[in-house]
Amino acid sequence: MTRPALIVALCLLAGACTAPRERPATPASTLTLASWNMEHLAERNDSGCRPRSDADYAAMRAYAEALDADVIAFQEVESRAAAERVFDPARYTIEIEQRVGSGRKGECGGQPGLTINPQRTGFAIRKGVAFERQPDVTDLQLGSADLRSGVDLIVRPAKAAPIRLLSVHLKAGCNNGDQREACPVLFQQVPVLERWIDQRAGESLRFAVLGDFNRRLAQPGDAVWADWDDASPANADLARASGDQGARCNPRYRDFIDYIVLDRRASGDLLQFEEKTYAGAALSDHCAISAQLQRR
Repeated sequence: MTRPALIVALCLLAGACTAPRERPATPASTLTLASWNMEHLAERNDSGCRPRSDADYAAMRAYAEALDADVIAFQEVESRAAAERVFDPARYTIEIEQRVGSGRKGECGGQPGLTINPQRTGFAIRKGVAFERQPDVTDLQLGSADLRSGVDLIVRPAKAAPIRLLSVHLKAGCNNGDQREACPVLFQQVPVLERWIDQRAGESLRFAVLGDFNRRLAQPGDAVWADWDDASPANADLARASGDQGARCNPRYRDFIDYIVLDRRASGDLLQFEEKTYAGAALSDHCAISAQLQRR
């Protein structure tokens, strides 16, 4: 008998065994924020542009548990029911975009026979973390039912300063420059988000914008980043939690398009950034990213 097995046997004979304790949550001195584009997460098996099985959902739930974040901004999620297949409702509260959408059921690009489901943004908030839902930032839709709005929360961690969070998923197809077909739409969303940033920068709460920006904001001289990171007001002096490091999720793509953007106050609390890559088969075409902040 091995030593561990002997210890367990003696423990059982003595009646002194107790159930193993759950791994403790994120340390009380820190707050972990994350963002994950979940690639067409549907509420039913074999549905949407990324059909999944029970095993796929189970693997995604295990990945989310290992992420161990207090608040996760998510994108490309069909519904609350879809989110709850990954984020255990006993551990997380789901807040999802209220946009109804046009109901359009187009074919998934390059995948005949598959039709696209709604793609919504939102948050999973760890139970016990207090928050207040704010009105969705519907101006990001530019009047289109098929563009995503932003989900806006004030999070009030226990014994810590509150933080305002916005989950976004901007227009795809203009990841750099300004000449691509999608660029006029993205560039109309830029001042909308800048207004939200400037309004928050003039208020008392630190803030962060999390999500899929569909833009390589870290490229030198990027016009979108220059518009947002203008330090006017002073707290609009922004920082990408990833800094200048490159992405590792997919060797084909060296630049992030997913970001956790922190205001001047929140960036001063940043302790650590992590990109959580997949140990096996990719569960999404994006990996989750997380930022650990010092509570204050």
